[in-house]
Amino acid sequence: MRLFGTDGIRGVANEPPLTPELAFRVARALVATLVAERGVERARLVIGRDTRRSGPLLESAMVAGILSAGADAFTVGVLPTPAIALLTKALEADGGIVLSASHNSFEDNGIKLFSAEGTKFPDAWEDEIEAGLNGPDRAPHARRADIGKLVTYDRAESYYVDYLTRCFPLDLTGVTVALDCAHGATFRVGPRVFRKLGANVVAIGTRPTGTNINAGFGALHPDALQKRLGAAQAAIGFAFDGDGDRLISVDETGEIRDGDYALAIIGRHLASRERLKGNVLVTTVMANLGLDRSLAEAGIRVVKTQVGDRYVHEEMQRIGANVGGEQSGHLLFLDHGPTGDGILSALSVLSVVRDTGQPLSALAACMRKFPQVLVNVSVARKPPLDTVPRLTERAQELEREMSGNGRVLLRYSGTESLARVMIEGPEADRIRAMADELAGILRAELGQA
Repeated sequence: MRLFGTDGIRGVANEPPLTPELAFRVARALVATLVAERGVERARLVIGRDTRRSGPLLESAMVAGILSAGADAFTVGVLPTPAIALLTKALEADGGIVLSASHNSFEDNGIKLFSAEGTKFPDAWEDEIEAGLNGPDRAPHARRADIGKLVTYDRAESYYVDYLTRCFPLDLTGVTVALDCAHGATFRVGPRVFRKLGANVVAIGTRPTGTNINAGFGALHPDALQKRLGAAQAAIGFAFDGDGDRLISVDETGEIRDGDYALAIIGRHLASRERLKGNVLVTTVMANLGLDRSLAEAGIRVVKTQVGDRYVHEEMQRIGANVGGEQSGHLLFLDHGPTGDGILSALSVLSVVRDTGQPLSALAACMRKFPQVLVNVSVARKPPLDTVPRLTERAQELEREMSGNGRVLLRYSGTESLARVMIEGPEADRIRAMADELAGILRAELGQA
């Protein structure tokens, strides 16, 4: 079974395959790959993590692997994933490592790798690491003064805060901003950024215990932020996920605004000021049809990729776009950062609010969402979906029923044993019945995991 998925290696921490022994071996194979591919004699790696209980366990194993192979390790502690990507480039390191399982619950963890540019690690290099794990250890066995150095980089958080506030030097004096940090990697740095810009910050999800990351808080549970925003009478609210690369917003009326709304608002705003490169925006096949129509009304071309921020990023680089992202809240602004960044995304939304003088609820009126239903189905196996009996034929029949005013999307999760059924259409009750019908076919044919 392949270890690397669409977002690195992920699993239950301290259970196969995600054991300290594997982390040690991945670190050594990573050093060997960087030495071979980048031609460096002594590699440098930045490593950070989120607030999961298992983070220090896996970090210590990876640091041992790095040092034993003769590379230097710069540890930055608990910081959002995009901060590690940024610091990898700023410190002129050869690669970066994040230990996080993003929005998953605390028992899971993951190993995500970044290139020297702070972008996703090349697929070919992941393949090389995986091949190395299946063969003899080819990494150096450093001795004496060749053993790598461990550097605790305690300026990392301040560097990241300064960077974000330079990207968007907003004056938020007198503005009350509600934040939900999901008891995750943004729990310190998120409030610190907004306070530095002058905002009155009301924050929840800032007391990590190691076992409460994402539990009822954060981008996957924005109802907690809705309640806090209303009680505090805040002007706007932002919810991040456990590793801080995702954003869900809540407007001043308490309405939840996902990544599609952010893309519509920011894309149209930048286009109106001739700052949207190529007048094009990149998103995924999961984007709501309402986003397509909103951007088309503004003369903006939409390019779609398969689900995954890495695919959005690759397409943005290929066509020269500077804005892209996913409905889930992974947003990319390549003029400012190499990867998705929840705090940066929040500042981007706020910059439009400040530029226009309009509240988020008014800005969100530029898009009318089609009703959308998403059903996740636990599966025991993942054969090609077009080979599942009755599924494709029935999906096509349902799509024809909507006569071009809706769509059916079937896909597997890249990180979990799930099949996803997504349907959009004009009538909420009907598309729910359609989704339940297709989910029933999947359960009957593929069994539950």
